[in-house]
Amino acid sequence: MHNKRKLCDKLTSSFLRKWWVVIVISLILLLSGVLVACFFNAWVNFFIDHHITLKEGGQVFDMWRKPPVQPVIRVYVYNVTNADDFLNNGDKPILDELGPFVYVEEWEKVNLTFNDNGTVTFNQRKTYRFDPDQSEGDENDMVVVPNIPMLSATSQSKHAARFLRLAMASIMDILKIKPFVEVSVGQLLWGYEDPLLKLAKDVVPKEQKLPYEEFGLLYGKNGTSKDLVTVFTGAGDITKFGLVDKYNGMSHLPHWKTEKCNSIAGSDGSLFPPHITKNTTLHVFDKDLCRLLPLVFKDEVDTRGGVRGYRFTPPENVFAEIEKNPENECFCPSGPPCAPHGLFNVSLCQFDSPVMLSFPHFYLADPKLREAVEGISEPDPEKHSFWLDVQPTMGVSLRAQARVQINLAVSQVIDIKQVATFPDIVFPIMWFEDGISGLPEPVTNLLNLATTVPPVARSVLLYVLFIAGLLLLLVSVTCLVRKSGRQETLSLEGTAHYAANDEKKSKSNGQSNGHKYPGSNPGFIPDRP
Repeated sequence: MHNKRKLCDKLTSSFLRKWWVVIVISLILLLSGVLVACFFNAWVNFFIDHHITLKEGGQVFDMWRKPPVQPVIRVYVYNVTNADDFLNNGDKPILDELGPFVYVEEWEKVNLTFNDNGTVTFNQRKTYRFDPDQSEGDENDMVVVPNIPMLSATSQSKHAARFLRLAMASIMDILKIKPFVEVSVGQLLWGYEDPLLKLAKDVVPKEQKLPYEEFGLLYGKNGTSKDLVTVFTGAGDITKFGLVDKYNGMSHLPHWKTEKCNSIAGSDGSLFPPHITKNTTLHVFDKDLCRLLPLVFKDEVDTRGGVRGYRFTPPENVFAEIEKNPENECFCPSGPPCAPHGLFNVSLCQFDSPVMLSFPHFYLADPKLREAVEGISEPDPEKHSFWLDVQPTMGVSLRAQARVQINLAVSQVIDIKQVATFPDIVFPIMWFEDGISGLPEPVTNLLNLATTVPPVARSVLLYVLFIAGLLLLLVSVTCLVRKSGRQETLSLEGTAHYAANDEKKSKSNGQSNGHKYPGSNPGFIPDRP
């Protein structure tokens, strides 16, 4: 017990106390390294989540409100070169693909209102400017295309009473309406006055009137949209960041069979919830698409500025027929027959016009659709697929090419002489690619900083903390052992020295007791008893 206490006294002496301080410091460094290894990524994610939340004055908010990019839409129009032979002789339609007709876009979100439930409501403003330098053709180029308002009306009347179809035929004869029209590219896109729509404005009940007086495939889209969009800011729940909460006050679409298919909880394609993995399924919502478009991981890519991204693309069965993708049954509310393989019927959200969407050149669709016409080459995934590149950590879109083809499903109606010879056919009208080729340099620099610095900082911290901690621990323990051993030796030597002195003193005392006093004054001898 005495020896243990003696050892403790030695190890806690002021001579060795400084090495215990070094040991404590080394253990703190090692513990810090463990914490960095376990929680560093969580700390970085928390920092990212806090800073990307949409809030006034935030850098991400400013880029979201007015993106610092220049989107471009390229339009390709299928010009019908044998309309008369098709109608009169039953020849296969011959199409000539014209374009691209290129428009430079500017996007901005206006009339923003922040709501108490962590959402923000706005109107989307998009402006389009024709760019002749990038275009192969002019807006004034004339094209022959199916008369979409007329063919929509005749297809809708297929199951109406016969006298109504005959009356429609008479009206079309009086107005000299034909199944094909010759219009300029600009008119086809942005609108032209159609006699059938003009007539419908006067005779159709107010509640059934169309919200426009002219017809154009992009009519009403050049300017500020009247649609109110509400999206989540990410405050309170980062997993909903950038997703649509309501569209014109509706949380779901009214068209399809199930709540899942009517969901609008997708992104507009510019921002997604952060921390995306290769197993994540992204969803994009667009009013004209009439549904959520799922996107799945395809590949890793390098984008402008050296930013690493994930490429997402729709699954190959996204527009598949029900036999190949049973989940699409909910998009066929009227029951079979449903849309052919590779087409998606959007008539319910396009005023009952028999509009079918597909990928350009009927990519991933039934080959018979392309074979029904001449002049459309085989689809090329590089030119006709739909893809989006996203930075997985931040959820920011880096590049995108949204490619969609607009088709008209025409039905033969015998009682209307103008289309009596028009066969049942899916007639391609045009296709477009809308997207961005990359982000500006300041944004890519910021993304590189945000995505490359944290992993490097984590590695550096781990190396510094663990190496410094281990070295200090090794040095301090070694020195502690050596110093304590040295002190033990010194203590033993000191003990021997004092023991020898004590022995000498003892001997000296013994001689005195024996009445021998060498070196003493012989003149002084004590009296003997």
